[in-house]
This record gives sequence, structure tokens and C-alpha cells, in this order.
Amino acid sequence: MTAIDALSADIRYDGGAAAVLIADLGGAGAGDRLATALGALGGRLIARIDWHVPLDRSATPRIILVDTVGINAPLLAERMAQIVAWAADTDAALVVALRPDQIDAITALTLGGATSLLVDPGIGKCVAAVAIAIERSRQPAGVFDVTRESDGARLERLSAEVGRIAEALARLTQADHDRPSDPPAIVGDRSVAYQAAPGATQHDATDIRRAIRARRLRDQFFGGTLFEDPGWDMLLDLYAADLERRRVSVSSLCIAAAVAPTTALRWIARMTDSGLFERQPDPHDRRRAYMALSPPARDAMRGYFGAVLRNELRIA
Repeated sequence: MTAIDALSADIRYDGGAAAVLIADLGGAGAGDRLATALGALGGRLIARIDWHVPLDRSATPRIILVDTVGINAPLLAERMAQIVAWAADTDAALVVALRPDQIDAITALTLGGATSLLVDPGIGKCVAAVAIAIERSRQPAGVFDVTRESDGARLERLSAEVGRIAEALARLTQADHDRPSDPPAIVGDRSVAYQAAPGATQHDATDIRRAIRARRLRDQFFGGTLFEDPGWDMLLDLYAADLERRRVSVSSLCIAAAVAPTTALRWIARMTDSGLFERQPDPHDRRRAYMALSPPARDAMRGYFGAVLRNELRIA
């Protein structure tokens, strides 16, 4: 029994989810990793489609597997838009194996939802992504929740924390309006006890960039995986960029996450789906999209850093 056989033995599905594979069929081994993953999980490959021929949409697959190896940028942009539309029309899960230099072109067309983006994946990553796609295809719409995975649990905590910050900020703002001009001293009133001098909450992109550099410096001494926190790293980067009035591409945000590109894309997708990030198309180049904080996330970050500085704590 191979490692892949052992890995898939507990998650093999009866009935076989129907899938199509889109790859450069003239290339050596093109699409093999996705086809192997599907076969290991008991899925059925009902069609192989070459990138260089017109897209045949007569099939109704539950999963569309796409391998972009060997595909140039113009063909990728043209055909990928058609593939994304096909997946949307058939409510099919989409699994895409791509190269690092194709991140911006592909995320301009699809990100999050039922799409899994894998950057230079090995067979193990392909099996994991296809297993999720198969499970999603077996559930009624809205039932499958990928946030049951461990990364999703961490994301839920992060999202909840941002929400709590935003709510606390709203309550504090209302309290400032309602508070008498000379309130009595009350033990435990944190909004009074920790009130700093006016202006102490001011911060700029330099403060945020300094915190990011400190986090990367920590990695040099303890290794890059011990303290992985891609959600917060990306929030910091997007907030700094917002203060700088600078736009951030998806590929640049993947670098800021300080994790493997596939992991970074998964986090970007989930944080976008959760309403923390927004994807903004490039008005001058439809092959590229930029990422930005959503207005609630921006307000929460501003409130958080203001509270950190007001309480004379260190930005981290």
C-alpha cells in the first residue's frame, strides 16, 4: 500500500463524485497529481479537456479540476474566466493547481467560496483539497462548512475578536457622548482608569511596519513555523497599506502572511468570506485584483491600536 493509499483509505467515497480535468494534455504528466488524488479518493473522472481546445461544457461535473502548468498568461486569462463561469453555473467545486507567478491572474477571477487554490502542490495537498471538494459536492447547498477545519477555528476566533473590538469601540464612543463633563471616580471604570492624554492614540504606518519587522525578526531566532499567525500578519500588512494609501496585490499579501502560498490563499479566501477582507478589481488590468480591509475591519484595527497606545502597551 502506498502512502496515498493509506492516506485516502479512511476517506474513500462510494459512488464516486463526477469530475472533469482541465490541463495541457500535450504536456508530460499534466494534471496527473489531481487525477491521482481523485482516483485515490474513489472519484470518477468523466472528461479530460485540453486548455488549447474550445471548452466543452456539455458535462455537468460536481468537481472541476484545473492544472495550469504550461499555460501562458493570455490563454490563462481567457479560458480561466470561462472555467469559473462553468463552475458557478453548475455549482461545482473548483480545485486549481497553479504556479506562484499565476496567483494574481487567477485570484482576479476566483477566490474563496467553493474554490481551492493550490500553489505548486504535492500529491498530499491535492488529496486534501479534492477530499474537501468531494465532501462539499455531497452536501446540500449551505450545509458544508469548511470552518470546521483547524485553520477555520483559528479564523473564527480572530473574526470574533475583531467583532468584539468593533462593538467595544462603538460602546466607548457612545459612552463618551453620554458621560458627564466631570464624572465621579469609580473603581473599575476602565474607560476612565486607563484614559491617556489626548493624542496618545495617534499611530501611523511606521508603527505598524515596525511591529511587522519585529515579528519577522522573532522568526529568525525561533524558526518560521513556531509562531505562524497568517491572519494577524495579513491584517497588519493591509492596515499599514491602508494608512499609506497603497494597494496590495494578492501575491504580495501571500508574502506578508509568512506561510506557504497555498496556506496564505486559503486564509485570504476565508477572511474574505468572513467579511474582513475585500477583493478590489484593478480598473486598468482585469487580470489582477487587489486586497483591502473591509470598513468594519479597518475601524476595528484603528480602535485596537488606539487602545493599545492609550494603555501604553506595545504594538505587536
